[in-house]
Amino acid sequence: MSRGGSDKTDESLKRTNLMNFRSLLVSSMLLRVFLIIYGEWQDSHMEVRYTDIDYTVFSDAASLMASGESPYKRTTYRYSPLLALLLVPNSIFHRSWGKFIFSASDLLVGLFIREILKLRKVSEKVCTVSVMVWLLNPFTFTIGTRGNCEPIVCAMILWIILSLMKGNLSQAAFWYGLVVHFRVYPIIYALPIILVLDSKLFRSGQKPPLEDWNTLTSSTEKKTFRLKSLFSRERIMFGLISGGVFLACNAVSFYFYGHEFLHEALLYHLTRTDPRHNFSIYFYHIYLHYERQFSAVEKLISFLPQFTVITAQYFVWFYCLLPLILPWSRMKLKWEGLLCIILWIGAQTHWLLWGYMLEFKGVNVFLQLWMASLVFLAANTFVLVKIIQRHRFSPLFGQYVSSDGKNVKKLD
Repeated sequence: MSRGGSDKTDESLKRTNLMNFRSLLVSSMLLRVFLIIYGEWQDSHMEVRYTDIDYTVFSDAASLMASGESPYKRTTYRYSPLLALLLVPNSIFHRSWGKFIFSASDLLVGLFIREILKLRKVSEKVCTVSVMVWLLNPFTFTIGTRGNCEPIVCAMILWIILSLMKGNLSQAAFWYGLVVHFRVYPIIYALPIILVLDSKLFRSGQKPPLEDWNTLTSSTEKKTFRLKSLFSRERIMFGLISGGVFLACNAVSFYFYGHEFLHEALLYHLTRTDPRHNFSIYFYHIYLHYERQFSAVEKLISFLPQFTVITAQYFVWFYCLLPLILPWSRMKLKWEGLLCIILWIGAQTHWLLWGYMLEFKGVNVFLQLWMASLVFLAANTFVLVKIIQRHRFSPLFGQYVSSDGKNVKKLD
């Protein structure tokens, strides 16, 4: 075949792939619109509401802000004022406004997953499968449609990764400072970002050579090397910009809402002793001891185990990153992959059954619910360990994954 014919074939293939992705995006959008509409019906006709209880909290806080009052007058609103501001149209246009915003962010996550994988030279077929893992997964498309704000955070995190891959350090730092103000918990991503911002890794996209370390023989030289690597220009810039944005957002919020903002949005999370049932393995201890007053030290101590344990309601924190590593996974879907999926879904369903008995039937099953939390934690740990064990290392750029997802070739 002539060169011109080959170019036409490649161009035709690109157009087909683009049309397929657009079709996936449109069908995902229609699915989310349907679920939002269906959610309105279920909320009106069924015992179990489709809408997340947190969405009611967001909406009430937004309504207070729209009327010129503090969103923190709404009890249990413990988020950035930006979230309430974003949902002010809930009380102007329609109460489902926020769900559409969250679902649109959900679609953005799919778009960013594709962009990141394309930058890493992943084939179109593998890209599409990875995007489908997010967009067509019931555990993700119900998040935004039920009124949970996590898709916004996921979209911002992936945008930060995309900005870093393109070398836009200032932009990545700005959004990181903003997202940490918005939800606080993305502070957990600080360590991997710092590791990526190694001068050699960030500038060239390659794994730093071990020789730089091995050639340093003396203890003094090694300590100097570590200090120089830690305080690289990229890391200092990222810290200054992101820290500045975070402090500026908090300063503006404090100016408008004072100590209410400081306590509810920030300090509360360090000393929370919430007796309500949740996926955390620590809630049962708090529930049993809630009637007595906790000292400030006890409250802080109660926070530490929750800080070091990833609990189930926050699975989306790492799940939005899973499609990014699938092309480099050696896990077989037929065996280990299917086992992980069944184990995770089964453990979550098991917990939800006990949660339903407690929340809607009023049965005292706190102990059983806590035990279900332990089972779910074990399931999460097992799945994450399997993912890590079956992952192949690849540098930031420089590898191509073929359409079968198996053959990895080094690029020049």
